[in-house]
Amino acid sequence: MAEIRNPNQPGGGGGSGGSDPRTMLLFSVAFLCIFLGLQYWKTKNAPPARKVPAAQTDASNGAAAGPAPGSSATAPAAAAAASPVAASAANDIVATSETQTVVENDLYRITFSNRGAQVTSWILKKYKDDDGKPLDLVNRQASAKDGYPLSLYSYDPSLKSRLAQALYVPSATGPIDVTSSGGAHSLAFNYSAGGLVVKKHFTFDTSYVIHIAASVTNNGTQVNTLVSWPSALGDQSDLPSYATSQFDTSQNGKYDHVAPKKVSNGSTINGQFDYAGISDSYFAAIFLPDSPDSSMVVPLNNSITLPRNPKRPEDGTMPAPVLGAAIGNTGSNSIDTRLFAGPKVIEVLNSVKATSLNGKDDGPNIEPILEFGWIGIVAKPLFFALRFTHDHIVPNWGWSILILTLIINIAMLPTRITMMKSAMKMQKIQPEMNKIKDKYKHLKATDPKRAEMNTEVMELQKREGINMFGGCLPMLVQYPLLYGFYNMLRHVIELRQAHWLWLHDMATPDPTHLLPIFVIVSMFLVQYLSPSPGMDPAQQKTMAFMMPAFFGFMMWNVASGLALYWAGGNLINVAQQMAMNRSSMGKEMREIAAKRNARKLGRPGNARGRN
Repeated sequence: MAEIRNPNQPGGGGGSGGSDPRTMLLFSVAFLCIFLGLQYWKTKNAPPARKVPAAQTDASNGAAAGPAPGSSATAPAAAAAASPVAASAANDIVATSETQTVVENDLYRITFSNRGAQVTSWILKKYKDDDGKPLDLVNRQASAKDGYPLSLYSYDPSLKSRLAQALYVPSATGPIDVTSSGGAHSLAFNYSAGGLVVKKHFTFDTSYVIHIAASVTNNGTQVNTLVSWPSALGDQSDLPSYATSQFDTSQNGKYDHVAPKKVSNGSTINGQFDYAGISDSYFAAIFLPDSPDSSMVVPLNNSITLPRNPKRPEDGTMPAPVLGAAIGNTGSNSIDTRLFAGPKVIEVLNSVKATSLNGKDDGPNIEPILEFGWIGIVAKPLFFALRFTHDHIVPNWGWSILILTLIINIAMLPTRITMMKSAMKMQKIQPEMNKIKDKYKHLKATDPKRAEMNTEVMELQKREGINMFGGCLPMLVQYPLLYGFYNMLRHVIELRQAHWLWLHDMATPDPTHLLPIFVIVSMFLVQYLSPSPGMDPAQQKTMAFMMPAFFGFMMWNVASGLALYWAGGNLINVAQQMAMNRSSMGKEMREIAAKRNARKLGRPGNARGRN
């Protein structure tokens, strides 16, 4: 919605009442600076990493760091786990070969390997990747390097490797259909060799949440381990998608997130965690411990190398951050936790609640991981309005954006009319304002008496009922809406891969650039049709070309949904302006503009304004 300037500028020399073209240009430049600066600020000034007390363990010290605080396992026990003593082969529980077990419901299909009793594929049935294939939440490139989901994390690198390579014996090897089996099912993995005993137990239902229980002992002594999701998410395929990842936590009901640059790899954080995990713009893997008061979390931050531009490999490569998380229990070496692995849909996130101190699943929900940023007060209601339009009027997100744009413009029409009335009053008192300015024009700009001129002008405007900020009101409303739409489109999964006419993803830029071009053309029409009393013709031409180019540049590489919103608003504004130009008020405005321009050019004052 392109309310890019007051269409009824006050004339002559810019006075203190109303907004001249330079003021509007300043507004626009300031908005662009804020728009771009906020993106830079979000990257450079993400919330600081949590400081880990010296007493806590840092896995970067390797095996020398020892177990995490609160663990009953000693360093010798961990060393023994790495080099287990001989045991009777008759008591060993070891599979003879690698096998797979598939668990699925209506939402996912999870493939477990008995090697490490870990996940090698986590397909979300309702979502597609960039190639149109079912989306796999397992990041294969990162997992092959740093570990697969639901692998066990240990402070001893050799034990961690052994746990990931061991061949466990599963309780089932065939497909498990959770939905047809009554909505709940369990899968267990057991391993025992050389005194090392590992048990992992998974429970599934019809939701995106599974339950995990695991324990590790060595020669009867419990060994401190954590269950982990170590290697980012499967929808992350390029540098920008990795840049949107974050480490999410909630402690005592207080949510926080940390950007990749601030995540300390391998540090241990003890505390009362409602939940902890990782997410990107659209998906998440969040652990919800059964005992929040004795939970501990290890943030993981590794990297992989990706091409700077996948379409131009010759442009070189650069590292991308690979976030992960591991969770354990400081009061016990056994692990009991739930895991949400799925889309960041508001209703789904609202339904997933942390375990409270009374042991019930009625703690804080995980909705805060779907962030709309500081502009959430605008972006979130916009999304609810957009979704209502989609669900109840037209089941297409592109048309829903256009309908919502129409509704917003109609709602703002009174402000445009008020703005025109204010501008008309301003034009009628312009001769009196010029007299006031002439009275003080001999004074220097630094002369204190110049303040008396401003006081007289303001008194004149007040006497005539003119609001000096009336011309800026639509712009002050439009810019928060614009940025709110921008932030919403970056985070709501509903707009991901949403189709409209030639567009295949409303959350990515228009590959044909047709929408940005339409923004430029339609904004030029708005400029051309808007009467400009008192504006210098040369200045008017400059504004007519500069402002469309300015906003067209902004729309060139933003989400196509945002460009559609802006282009639709421009089209509506063209229709509104044409209608207002034909009203009695519009005709009077054009006559004022024509007379003022004629006087400036030394022609008779009966010229007619344009339509």
